[in-house]
Amino acid sequence: MGQEYKVGIAGAGSVAFGTAAFLEHSGQKAMLWSPSGKGTTALAAGAPLTAKGALEGSFSPGIAASAEELVAKSEVIFLALPGYGHKAVLDALIPHLRQDQPVIISSHASFGALYLLDRLAARGVSLPVTVWGTTLLTGRRTGDTVASVNTIRSKIDLATVPAARTPEGLALCQDLFGDRFVPREGLLAISLSNLNPQNHMGIALCNMTRMEHGETWSQGGNVTPNVGRLMEALDAERVAIAEALGLKVRTIFEHYHLSYHVPVASIAEMNAELHEKGIGGQGPATADSRYVTEDVPYGLVVTSVIGRLAGRPAVLHESGTEIFSALYGRDFTKENTLLSELGLERLTLAQVQDACRSGVLPR
Repeated sequence: MGQEYKVGIAGAGSVAFGTAAFLEHSGQKAMLWSPSGKGTTALAAGAPLTAKGALEGSFSPGIAASAEELVAKSEVIFLALPGYGHKAVLDALIPHLRQDQPVIISSHASFGALYLLDRLAARGVSLPVTVWGTTLLTGRRTGDTVASVNTIRSKIDLATVPAARTPEGLALCQDLFGDRFVPREGLLAISLSNLNPQNHMGIALCNMTRMEHGETWSQGGNVTPNVGRLMEALDAERVAIAEALGLKVRTIFEHYHLSYHVPVASIAEMNAELHEKGIGGQGPATADSRYVTEDVPYGLVVTSVIGRLAGRPAVLHESGTEIFSALYGRDFTKENTLLSELGLERLTLAQVQDACRSGVLPR
């Protein structure tokens, strides 16, 4: 770890709480802002933030009452909330962000970095946006002030936009979170590095009735061989798109090995070992789960868009989107507010690639 920073975290869910605890435990200063205004009420009243599991301790992060206060009192801004909340939170932050104030997005959703930089350019403000392919940790928020941390990841894929500022983005993340980052070849690579949407598609699609019935069920224990094969096929589709673009991304096997510290095997076997170790986690107990409502429009749809640009259609991803839309009676292809604002469909692959390097959208 390097120098001490004041890090403003936009979000108040499990990842935001866990990240705040990690930073405080590491000697950094964290401040939380709940966009809804409800997620930090108990903390604002003086209760400590308690972390349990892979990280233990009691902490007292700062609490911001608004986006303006969060930005004003922080040196670094860190987004830690579901993809469907990114646009509204970015819109709240944009009027207040300062020149060269670093922003970290964990995990990056749907070209949000381009949206942020485009809107800041209209203000005449430029800054580095560092994007992660996944989150620092996994877990659940188990109370108003409690974060249950299942695992802290040893490796996280990272890129910075504009690409020329990658060295400072990497150095900042290492100062804050330690030597766990793998630089990737830009924003497109990171957009193809989040495995949650494909993995959650396989898990949710094949366990939907458990979710609807509100059952308590082992996620790792229900990634059976057939479910595992579906997840592997989805992964192969994503990796093929990356290869067509000349990009290197982590495979599902590397993801499970590095995230959960189990030997490489079939995905069903790796999940079975997680289940045996008691760290396989519980599956969603409701159909109103981020596994679908976030990961379909902000994950599967994004991979499908990139696949079409690359000339490698993501047939399984697109089929999954259509199936979930039929299951839920809604059109998930139209629920991604960031994609609809960016209008990437009007751009060529070369224009998208250039924008991902420079952070500047063509007009």
